Amino acid sequence: MKKSLRIKIFLLLASILTASSYVFISANIDKGGVLSWDNYFSNYQKELIKKYLFPFRLIKQQSTRLLKEEKSKNSILQYLLELELDKKNSGTSIETVESFKKLSKDNKSNLNNILLKKYRLTSGFYRGINNQFPGSGYHDFDENDMIIISSRGVLAFSKDFPSSKVSFKQIKNNIDEYINMNQFRKSYKFSIKDLLIFNKNIYISYTEEISPDCWNTSVINGKINYEDINFKKLFSTKECVHSINNLDNEFEAHQTGGRMISFDDSSIILSIGDYRSRHLAQNINSINGKLIKINLKNGNYKIISMGHRNPQGLYLDKENDFLLATEHGPMGGDEINLLKDINKNLDNIYNFGWAISSAGEHYGGKIKRNKKKYEKYPLHNSHAEYGFIEPLKSFVPSIGISEIVKIDKKNYVVSSLKDKSLYFFKIKNGGIKNLIRLEIGERIRDLKFKNNNLYMFLEDTASIGILNINQILLTI
Repeated sequence: MKKSLRIKIFLLLASILTASSYVFISANIDKGGVLSWDNYFSNYQKELIKKYLFPFRLIKQQSTRLLKEEKSKNSILQYLLELELDKKNSGTSIETVESFKKLSKDNKSNLNNILLKKYRLTSGFYRGINNQFPGSGYHDFDENDMIIISSRGVLAFSKDFPSSKVSFKQIKNNIDEYINMNQFRKSYKFSIKDLLIFNKNIYISYTEEISPDCWNTSVINGKINYEDINFKKLFSTKECVHSINNLDNEFEAHQTGGRMISFDDSSIILSIGDYRSRHLAQNINSINGKLIKINLKNGNYKIISMGHRNPQGLYLDKENDFLLATEHGPMGGDEINLLKDINKNLDNIYNFGWAISSAGEHYGGKIKRNKKKYEKYPLHNSHAEYGFIEPLKSFVPSIGISEIVKIDKKNYVVSSLKDKSLYFFKIKNGGIKNLIRLEIGERIRDLKFKNNNLYMFLEDTASIGILNINQILLTI
């Protein structure tokens, strides 16, 4: 017994001495002196020793390096944000650089020799909505004048765009009374969401912090004035989705909707996302996951459709009396939806099924971690079987669908972010026909059609892209 006890004590002391030596050597080996690496090992040997004998040192060093890189990245992004707001405060013009790009033929289409003209915005558009650099934005027309806005509220116009030398002159405004550095610092995802020019008024949608860390989508408006626009709140709500304390413990500031179109002389339509609180989309008492019609005189609203996840495009086809809405799906399942006989059915509420039906899947798919999520939000592939309206088109995989416009009596076009392409199509017999893809090569945040041209906000270079539609119509 005594021998056994001596052995145990010896092993314990040996273990303590070995561990102490290991920690001591590890802690002092980089500090110079007799224990310095450089006295005994080559750089290659040092890396092997770190990897196999002192792996925690390598992990610590890598973590420290990554932390420094992240701090440096955050500092740069913060600087870019401040630079954009400094540009806004300066009131100076935004110059452009003109370029041309020949679009290559898509193997699945007969489009060829298409020329894209681009005007890159050289300043003021530094922080993005998805890409953190360069800046994102939106555009619209006041007669022949183009108005642009950055995701952080830099507002400017150009007369008779485009001309031989294009510059955008800033318009003084009070947007920062509604969304400003306080919100931008919390996340780059909080931003301006759309720009609409209608009847000499300008409407801007944005993510509003209704109460601390609780958000929803709101609209401000003001009279067009190229010198100074005083915005006032048109639409807001007391309802909000808390970024931390919410039912499903999920929050996504990119799922906000925010697209706007005019409906008639007295109202506009606004899309509002679910902010990843999926249950709200089927809750008739919530405005989230809805399309709403807003009265321009008093800000009152009416829900016209529900069951939406994140509607990113709207087009009202008055000739055919229907409304087209594009929808970001989850992992797959981007949609083009049609609200038929929109004027005849304003007393009804269209239901498009989210989060009960979708051609997409929850992120990660049907894995163990998502079991409860699928029980609550099953995402059935069929919409009609569960009493919902089927999409005209579901994209699997997702294309990052964005805006939608009509280019003549028969043809429509929808833009994409992730896929960096335009899709041309016809609507026949209640479905999408002749879908033709044209790769642009940049994320397309916004899309307008005017004077036979498609105008795109390209957010990978912070540019306005122009595509003459006559090049396209000859081949579709």
